[in-house]
Amino acid sequence: MSHLVFVYGSLRRGEKYHHILSRARCVAEQAWTQGRLYDTGNGYPAMTVRDSSDYVYGELYRVDDQTLARIDELEGYTDGGRDNLYDRKTTTVLTDTGENEAVVYTAADRDLLKTPVPYGDWKYALMKQADEFLYFAYGSCMDDDRFRQQDVVHLFQDVEGRGVLHNYVLRFTHRSSSDGLGRADIVEEKGGMVEGKVYRISHDALRYLEWREGVSAGAYRPSFVNIRINGEKQLQNVFTFVVKDKQEEMAPPREYAEEIVRGASTVCSSRYVWKLKRELKERFGMDV
Repeated sequence: MSHLVFVYGSLRRGEKYHHILSRARCVAEQAWTQGRLYDTGNGYPAMTVRDSSDYVYGELYRVDDQTLARIDELEGYTDGGRDNLYDRKTTTVLTDTGENEAVVYTAADRDLLKTPVPYGDWKYALMKQADEFLYFAYGSCMDDDRFRQQDVVHLFQDVEGRGVLHNYVLRFTHRSSSDGLGRADIVEEKGGMVEGKVYRISHDALRYLEWREGVSAGAYRPSFVNIRINGEKQLQNVFTFVVKDKQEEMAPPREYAEEIVRGASTVCSSRYVWKLKRELKERFGMDV
């Protein structure tokens, strides 16, 4: 028998116990469920479900009975147990392709719920403990013009190169409050491909990006992807930003589309730049 399981902490890709999922199939890298995430103070998180308007972000896997049993052991869960560390529940988990009913492990011991984790993403909280980060830009942040205008271009000088992200597509699913027009997003879709620019950045640059992407206002959220850089090395856990509440795609402003194409032209393949221009023309009638 198979089971869908939502993981949000040490079972995620690149984390300490991800090897337990070696027999599992990843259904969605971008998955989330209603709830609240907490730092337990023990090096791993815990969550509660449906007690707030917040969301917890993670990944969705299809596992077999043996793998589910191993996760039960890791989470300190026994069916009918009175002293469980975590409870095993079924709840609605959202992905870019729709809703799923999946197993999630929630705090059985309320003492686990120490400190709320900002933005509901454990990996982002861990990442921010480092001194520098790899950042994948796929939209207007590939272009330097606004960096110069806002006097932060010096924070984005360390360019690692061209990043290629498979099984995602570029869409314009965020409606800007300033003009009602679309802004860029990546959406998980099998067979898709998005190219972008990979920067190595500092905490100062990260704070700027959080402000620019409207993270505290709920416009975009931090996320993690696996990319191939410069056609060679595969990198896990490269952070980026995705639209938090995706809407029906809408046309971007011309100057914003021009920023994306101009930035892509400095680092992406000529084939990808051609594809980008073609899609802007076909979907929105824009010659860029």
